Amino acid sequence: MRRALVLLLVGLALVACGRRGPLVAPERRLPAAVPDLSVAVEGPAAVLTWTLPTKRVDGSPLKDLARLEVFRREEPAEGPPRPAVLAGPEVAGFERIAAVRLEEPAPALVEGGRATVTDAVGVEFGRRYTYVVVSVDARGRRSPPSNRATVAFLAAPRPPEGLRATAGDRQVRLAWQPPATLEDGSPVPGPLVYQVFRSDSPDRPATRPLNPEPLASPSFTDLGVRNDVTYVYTVRALLGPGGAASRPSEAARATPEDLTPPAAPRNLSAVAGPGAILLAWEAGTEPDLAGYHVYRSSVPGRGYERLTTAPRRETTYQDTAVTRGRTYYYVVTAVDGSRRANESVPSAEASATVR
Repeated sequence: MRRALVLLLVGLALVACGRRGPLVAPERRLPAAVPDLSVAVEGPAAVLTWTLPTKRVDGSPLKDLARLEVFRREEPAEGPPRPAVLAGPEVAGFERIAAVRLEEPAPALVEGGRATVTDAVGVEFGRRYTYVVVSVDARGRRSPPSNRATVAFLAAPRPPEGLRATAGDRQVRLAWQPPATLEDGSPVPGPLVYQVFRSDSPDRPATRPLNPEPLASPSFTDLGVRNDVTYVYTVRALLGPGGAASRPSEAARATPEDLTPPAAPRNLSAVAGPGAILLAWEAGTEPDLAGYHVYRSSVPGRGYERLTTAPRRETTYQDTAVTRGRTYYYVVTAVDGSRRANESVPSAEASATVR
């Protein structure tokens, strides 16, 4: 009788489960651990970055990630960091320093599948810290701790000073002064290197440096810009490649401009007709060519007066404001379509006498 009752209960349980496949152990439904937590010293703070998890431990999609909790522990000056073990809602031996809610992450930054947290409270220069991150879904299920990221919190350089941005034609030249001290007031211990950052809006600061390798000198020429666009630059100083980085310098702006005029028009000719002089010349080949200006003088080589009010696209011009029996001298210039409206040097002179 007891055996039959057990079989009946098992059968009812199977029927109640329906046909949804095998049961999954609760620990397999946890969010997967963050695998790429990193930490770097920037100015007076430690800056943590990582990729938001998109999977659960069982490989299924994680669609209800709610928040990420950041934990910190001070480490001994030497030796490997101790393990990080989840103990209920805490990580044993760690202090929770931040909870980043995805619906309202500020003051953390969540953008493009990456999260960034700045830790500047309770950290001291000369100490060593380990960080881990725990992901939490909408049902409160916690992932295992992330990889451990350990940093020696050494004083970073102060920001570079006097950043200057000088615009040119499709380029911006930058120069700045190296900082003399670190954030703790001590002198800079050796040569610094630099990272340059560029944005096209002060509201969207750049997160990746322009230069793949840090610069050894306090100058940089940015050739990857477009004319007539305003760019915003900042610079960081580092204690060697991969070393502690300064806070960003004061921003500097620059707007590159087209400074190169078109070539002068060629083969200008002037032919007199009854009460008029007809001019003709070869078309320019510049892609930004906007048109041409026509100039006239009553004496050769000087005293030219512009006859056109705006650049003309045509490569001919008829001058009817002439007097019979007089000789007129002409030159033509080419103008581009830039904001500066760069104008070429004059063409060779052509002349004709009105009949």
